[in-house]
Amino acid sequence: MDDRTRRTRRIVVLAITAVTILIVAAVIAVLAFPRDNAPTPTPTTPTASPSPEALTFERPADWTTYRPSFHLTPDAHWINDPQRPFFAGGTWHLYYLYNADYPDGNGTEWYHATSDDLVTWHNEGVAIEKYRNGLGDILTGSAVVDETGSAGFGKGAIIAIVTQQDDGVQRQSLFYSTDDGYTFQGYDGNPIMDNPGVVDWRDPKIIRDETHDRWVMVLAEGERLGFYVSDDLRAWTYVSDYATDRWGLLECPDLFEMVDPQSGRRTWILAASADGTSEGRTTGLAYWTGDWDGERFTPDVDEPLWLDDGADFYAAVTWDDPRRGDAERLTERHALGWINNWAYARELPTDGWQGGALSVTRTLTLDEDGGRLMLRSRPVDTLRGLEGVQVSAPAQTIEPGAIAPLATQPDAVSYRLRVSIDREDAGSLRLRLGGSGAGDVTVGYDAERGVAFVDRAHDTLASQLPDAYRDVRTSDVLSGDVLNLDILVDASSVEVFLGDGSALTMAVYPASTALTAPITVEAVDAPVTVRSLSVAPIAVLDPQRAR
Repeated sequence: MDDRTRRTRRIVVLAITAVTILIVAAVIAVLAFPRDNAPTPTPTTPTASPSPEALTFERPADWTTYRPSFHLTPDAHWINDPQRPFFAGGTWHLYYLYNADYPDGNGTEWYHATSDDLVTWHNEGVAIEKYRNGLGDILTGSAVVDETGSAGFGKGAIIAIVTQQDDGVQRQSLFYSTDDGYTFQGYDGNPIMDNPGVVDWRDPKIIRDETHDRWVMVLAEGERLGFYVSDDLRAWTYVSDYATDRWGLLECPDLFEMVDPQSGRRTWILAASADGTSEGRTTGLAYWTGDWDGERFTPDVDEPLWLDDGADFYAAVTWDDPRRGDAERLTERHALGWINNWAYARELPTDGWQGGALSVTRTLTLDEDGGRLMLRSRPVDTLRGLEGVQVSAPAQTIEPGAIAPLATQPDAVSYRLRVSIDREDAGSLRLRLGGSGAGDVTVGYDAERGVAFVDRAHDTLASQLPDAYRDVRTSDVLSGDVLNLDILVDASSVEVFLGDGSALTMAVYPASTALTAPITVEAVDAPVTVRSLSVAPIAVLDPQRAR
């Protein structure tokens, strides 16, 4: 073989090698970067909680007795209604009503908090200020991500539509943000909806109705909920209402669609904070399942269901995760509410801030019970990332009158208590948070009535507050031979989740050392078989110091 032939072959080999490298690189590029029409893997749960080494279970020395450890509060001043969170810029954005002038001055505004995991919230400051445009203070409303820019403020702008109240007159105004919700500008055409001459006309909840390619608003109008539609979030047309005269003044409405993942049944859900005293309840979130045809909601039955059976789960909001696929978004939602009750909201003994706190985020799913679709709730999974070392008690049978103690960690001021008991032929059970002395709170199971309950009638504040505070609140145990209770205890709240998806949320004000004392488990009228019993401390989250 001569030199010319060798050179020719070498050139051919090099050319083939180069082409091969280019082909391999192209294949890798195709695999690494999905095509526009290829599904992109997206998270189906909130992002990770803080790393264990970042957790602390000791509260700062300047925290007051009833300041929550893992529930969101402002650093100071008044807090009430949460506003539905949205996801933008890689972060969850939540707002709540806030009054820096309380108790000497009136008027709320929107305070901003952000989170990566729906558990660890960081206060960011006031986002929509009161008394800036001559229309009054800023009340409840809702914010949406305007993906297409339909409102005229650009694609991806955050549009908040809120109630403003001036001299008792309620109107709807629009504010917009082009920095993912950190700051808002008022729309020059405010108010976008002027009051038609009624007293109660507030709390707009905005959703996107993809089936009919337009925006829908639900407005609280006294004892009815009004429905409005819009193409641009600025001009709204009334289309119908849903009226009821049994549940008092309706507030903070909601409208969304869900699917039962087991049966595949779909339903629309209309919800509102309502007064359930006509059936022995207090205020809370009532909801109806039914059909939405783009203009009118038709309930399956007029009798509502309730998302939480406790006294202190009000002004609740629900939302889904936009990172999920279209089908997944319908099978699971999140929710949180205000841990307070207007019967005593302004009389709570907190120091440095007022109004209570926001609940933990819970996950909602849809399920059938007796042919009727119902919402089930549990704490969001990422809450587990805040738990410390768990202490467990052995399985045991407790005889009537006997007490089994379960010691908590001495530094824990908040914790998660899990208990599982046999229901068959079982007696009643009392879990005393704070031992059996004065100032304790009791969570229990009444076997005769088949209900779980929370009794705060003996905490340190009970004698100073209205009767509504001392009422024992119950939740029916729907089914099963085993009762599972998942109990979240903080400095001024108890949230009880039953294994069947029911819940009881209560503000509590026990003795200052009650929640750090041993938990006692007591059988009341018959032996109780405890399958498992454990307690784990929950880390202290300080929204002001976390960054």
